[in-house]
Amino acid sequence: MTKVSLPSLPPIPQSTPAAPARLGSQADPARIAKAAQDFEAMAIGQLLQPMFDTVNTAKSAFGGGAGEEAWRPMLVQEIAKQMAAHGGLGLAKPVYDAMLRMQESKAK
Repeated sequence: MTKVSLPSLPPIPQSTPAAPARLGSQADPARIAKAAQDFEAMAIGQLLQPMFDTVNTAKSAFGGGAGEEAWRPMLVQEIAKQMAAHGGLGLAKPVYDAMLRMQESKAK
């Protein structure tokens, strides 16, 4: 099997300010990369959700139940975030590029 190397995104800082971007400000590549990765995580979560909806855990070791049903969407989102953070499906890079192009065209 051949390894495929994907283009990498800029590193995402661990603490990102929660303040909204001001109009007319310069494009911040780290914030755009975070938004692109968050978008990919959301998309992966939407793809994973039907898979988890079909799993019957009522007779599993942990028993399922209402508690598991309540926490399952959060589990799916966390799995999706981890998948996106470790390469994901490759959606983050094209989304990042498109967002940069939009920011650059808006700045002109």
